[in-house]
Amino acid sequence: MMKDIYKKLFKIVMPISFQYLMMSLVSASDAFMLGFLDKDSLSSVSLATQIAFVYSLFFGAFIGGCAVIAAQYWGKGDHKTVEEVLAVTMRYTLLVGLIFTIAAYFVPTAIMRIFTNDPILIEGGARYLKMVSVSYVIGGFAQVYFGILKICDRAGLSSLIGSLSVILNILLNACLIFGLWIFPKMGIEGAALATVIARVFETVFMIVLVALKKCTPLNLRKMFLPFACSKVLHKDYWHYTIPVLFNQLGWGGGVTMYSVIMGRLGSDAVAANAIASIVRSMVASFCWGIATGVGIILGQMLGRNELEDAKKAGGSFVRFSIAIGVISGVIILLITPILLKVVNLEGTAHLYLKIMMFYASYYIIGNSLNSTIISGIFPSGGDTKFGMWCDIITLWVVVVPMGMIAAFVLKLPVLVVAFILTLDEFVKIPVVYHHYMKYKWVRNITR
Repeated sequence: MMKDIYKKLFKIVMPISFQYLMMSLVSASDAFMLGFLDKDSLSSVSLATQIAFVYSLFFGAFIGGCAVIAAQYWGKGDHKTVEEVLAVTMRYTLLVGLIFTIAAYFVPTAIMRIFTNDPILIEGGARYLKMVSVSYVIGGFAQVYFGILKICDRAGLSSLIGSLSVILNILLNACLIFGLWIFPKMGIEGAALATVIARVFETVFMIVLVALKKCTPLNLRKMFLPFACSKVLHKDYWHYTIPVLFNQLGWGGGVTMYSVIMGRLGSDAVAANAIASIVRSMVASFCWGIATGVGIILGQMLGRNELEDAKKAGGSFVRFSIAIGVISGVIILLITPILLKVVNLEGTAHLYLKIMMFYASYYIIGNSLNSTIISGIFPSGGDTKFGMWCDIITLWVVVVPMGMIAAFVLKLPVLVVAFILTLDEFVKIPVVYHHYMKYKWVRNITR
């Protein structure tokens, strides 16, 4: 039985992980290409992209709530309810995306002041935000469909579209940043415009697929008119989505605070941290893919009332996530010497990057375990509240205050501050595993 489950898991995980990897490559290409311009361009854009990260927390929560319900209803065979969940998810994702677009276009300078007090970084980041602003509301549409395609056993199609978009984005990055071929040399604004065009491509592709009936249709009436949806389903959606949203905002806000702290420790720290984070994200793509795939598979099993089988599968997935985390850490250590030779950083920034890559190598082990349990196993059975409290307390009560005290009160060295900011995954492991063993997540939540 477990052999069949893992076969299905890898069928879901491989395209999802590839898509996550390709998305990370966009950030990597931005950093790599802007690094050839100058360190300030790299640093300003790395800070400005935190806005896209914050937006991703919102649509990630909406899609996460969708996954909790839709995976079980899909496993049950109730596809009409899945369509209704899609409409509800799309409504709130586009609404929040519009708010981010308006803010980034009209007050980009004020937004950048949140992350840094360096006038050069503020000016460069503001130019990027103004140009990239429309991508938020456009990209939200495709992101919801990426999520629903994975739930409905079409992860390969989701990966294909996302990967083509990434390739287009990287090619346009090169053309628009440096002015290759017939394109103008736009620098920072070129990286932003490439992102916008890629998001338009994804959205058009999805609309064509919906028109050809290749994926779950979007009921516009239920999307625009809340009263057209089932009140019970709407209540269920928010019951599971609100904890995911607070979890996302609590965790993401804490991670954003890491950028705020590092952003006030100098451009060397910002540049090194940006590159280390990108590499860690690329290597962690498989870990995140496993978490997503685990959530989908267990959700479908629980929706079919295969409770004992889901419980056994969960234990196997936990052990598997630890092994994947260790392998990922070794990969980071192996690529570090190559990265140090390729990246255009010198002196202090070069030293920072070397040590931060070592931090990333052990951080990813805890990240792999926790993401599988908190983002995959628990939500599969509707247990979304624990992850919320766990991440909020770990980050906002322990790690972020410690980091701020170390950086701004004790004025400890940059590398000491960076080390403190890697402690969050390990602080929560004992509590996470204890909660897992209670098996509160083993339940069918369909009506």
